Formats: sequence, C-alpha cells, structure tokens
Amino acid sequence: MDYELAIENTPDTIPGGTGVLLLHPSTGETDRIDTDFLATDTDHMLIISTRTTAREVEQKLEYYEVDETRATILDTLSIERGYTRRRSDNVRYVSSPDDLDGIVEDAREWIESHDGKLRITVDSITEMAYYADDERTREAVEDLLTLLADHDAVGLFHLSPEVHDEAIVDGYRELFDGVVELSADGTVTSEF
Repeated sequence: MDYELAIENTPDTIPGGTGVLLLHPSTGETDRIDTDFLATDTDHMLIISTRTTAREVEQKLEYYEVDETRATILDTLSIERGYTRRRSDNVRYVSSPDDLDGIVEDAREWIESHDGKLRITVDSITEMAYYADDERTREAVEDLLTLLADHDAVGLFHLSPEVHDEAIVDGYRELFDGVVELSADGTVTSEF
C-alpha cells in the first residue's frame, strides 16, 4: 500500500512501512510539515507528543484544519506539567515523559486496533532523549519503526540535530527510509 506524501520537495508517494526522519532547527516551524503529513491520504493518525500537551496538539490540528475525528493523541507531558489528565477515546497518557516502554506499548495497542491507512508522528525524538537517554530512545524508535513495517503504516519522527552529537544524528539518518530537512529559512530538502 502506498501513501501520498504531501510535503514539498519529497516523493509523491511512499510505501507502507516507511519511516521518515524530519530534521529541523530547534526553533523551526514544523507544524506545517507535520500537519501536511497527517492530513493527506489517512484513515487514522496517532500523534505521540513528547514536546507539547494534548490540548496544544488539538489546537494545532484545528488551526491547520486536520480532521480531529481521525486523530489519537498520546500525551507524555501533562503529568510532568501537573495538568489534569482525562483519558478519552482520542487522548491517551503515559505515566511520565521517560516511560518509553509505555509509549511503545500504547502505539502497539493503537496500531493493532485500527485498520486502513495509518500514520504516526513522533514530536520529538529529541524530547524523548531529554527525559530518558540516547540508548533507550534509540531502542524505542527502533520498536516504533518495526510497528510501522509490521502494519504497513508510515511515520514522521522529529529530531533537532543541533542538540545531539553528530554520531547520534548520523545513526538516526541510517535508521530511516527517508530524511526531510527543514532549514532555518523554511527551505525543505529530502533524501529518499
């Protein structure tokens, strides 16, 4: 199964099972790329948010006119910030931002309970590593990529290269099927 990829300067489609790495400046405006990825050719989407709360993700989806009825948000931050957490059909929580096993398990439950064209975004690998560590984060990302491959889904994973050692960034580049780079001036380039 192929998926449309509505991101400028990328292939028109990518096959199911593809993981895409989005490299961007830490101050980069990634919402446009993220929502273009989610809104196109999708039956269901899982947004793993390690950088913002579910409420902020919902506001982003509404602003960019993404169909929220197709979205499930996995919020890892509300507990850290002391916010009330009310689990619902479309919002889930893990016990803490460094609960990477919980993130992977929630993603597994979600992907196994949905059919059709499935997209996952992880915003961001950088924040996962901030709360956990590089080794555990890499393992969690590998597990998520395996889920994509096993279920013919696609994923977009955010990473801020300036925050990580070059060897770590290079390791992630090799792990993914495609890399999209957003420069500070908003230019988008890609390698597939």
